Amino acid sequence: MNATSAARRYALVSFLTWLPAGLMIAPLVLLMLDRGLTIVQVGVVMTVYSLVIAVLELPTGGLADVVGRRAVLAVAAACTALSLGLLVLADSFWAFVLACGVLGVSRALSSGPAEAWYVDTLHAIEGPEADLRPGLARGHVLEDVALGVGVLAGGFVPLLDLPLGLPALAVPPLAGAVAALVWLGVVLVALPEPPHPRVPMGEVWRGVPRTVASGVRVAVRDGVLRRLVLLSAVVGMALTCVELLVPGHLAALTGSAELGATAYAVVAAVGFAGGALGSGLAPALARRLAGREALGVRGSVRGAVAGLVLSGLSLAGLALSALLGGASGVGSVVLAGLPYAVLFVGLGAYGVLRAELGHHRVTAAERATMASAASLAGSGGAALANLTLAPLAMGLGTSAAWWLVAAVVLLSSLLFFRLPIKEQAAA
Repeated sequence: MNATSAARRYALVSFLTWLPAGLMIAPLVLLMLDRGLTIVQVGVVMTVYSLVIAVLELPTGGLADVVGRRAVLAVAAACTALSLGLLVLADSFWAFVLACGVLGVSRALSSGPAEAWYVDTLHAIEGPEADLRPGLARGHVLEDVALGVGVLAGGFVPLLDLPLGLPALAVPPLAGAVAALVWLGVVLVALPEPPHPRVPMGEVWRGVPRTVASGVRVAVRDGVLRRLVLLSAVVGMALTCVELLVPGHLAALTGSAELGATAYAVVAAVGFAGGALGSGLAPALARRLAGREALGVRGSVRGAVAGLVLSGLSLAGLALSALLGGASGVGSVVLAGLPYAVLFVGLGAYGVLRAELGHHRVTAAERATMASAASLAGSGGAALANLTLAPLAMGLGTSAAWWLVAAVVLLSSLLFFRLPIKEQAAA
């Protein structure tokens, strides 16, 4: 396998990892409501999903570092297929709790191993000085493409009269289960495990806690990683802010929940396209800002700052659009959708360069654990946003919540000030 082949395989797996999730973005809540759950029960189900992810993030990252990337990804794909199959059949509160709990297990298992596989494989081919940006960018682009394709398909497929003998809202999870089985097959065939010593099962159970503890120690002691983990929490807050408040804002602009849902599906797809664009432009942005150190990390630091600043300004643009108040119609939806799309351009560029900076600070033994730590921090930021921004929006208006998060994102870019950017050798 050469570097080009490794990048293509990583990109394909990235696409298949996120396609089932994209298919479920639009219909999931509606499916639960259609099956008789109340909005409060839907909130409980989604909380269970988030808690499962939070509890398992670090242990599953450590598991991938101990037993290997391919095995953990294969289990993640199998759990996704199982959970979406359960969603097709679920008809009660506890059935949805079970299905979304298994989906949470899958999400925790899948955060990190594919990216860690690519970095390990590229290091084995080209050495620890290999340029990670192009391959990481390709993978992040395909993630956003999968989410965009999935959200459009999941939003419009229920409108078709397909002769499947299923309720319309159950078709997207069925399609997601099929996509997950394809993902499983690709992982088993296309991702040969980078060389590492075989570990007895007893050592696996002892090794996972040690690996998690080691990863946490590195994140706490390493100044770069400590700041990157904190920034992951900020990004999690920003993403939750738009996911929480944009649908209701669009419903108000269009005049109905149904039109608002359709508008959100389109705006979300445009946002994912913006994320793909930002991810694809990240290597060029880093090179442009690097000055004379084209292969160093200084350009990545500057590019990550540029991505965060663009994201913060975009959130301010959303806040301005919310000040339109009584305005409605297509023009107001476009006015709200433009900053939404630009937000994801900034986050896409930032995400690639943040990932590169993080991988330069750890060895292969800690790589997936660190990715899980960043994901866990993002979940923490999301939880904080859920607890604080909804009451703030209800009390002071949607615009106030977006102004607050815009300020937090812009201020967080200061964490890159005087960042110790000397690279650590990665094994």
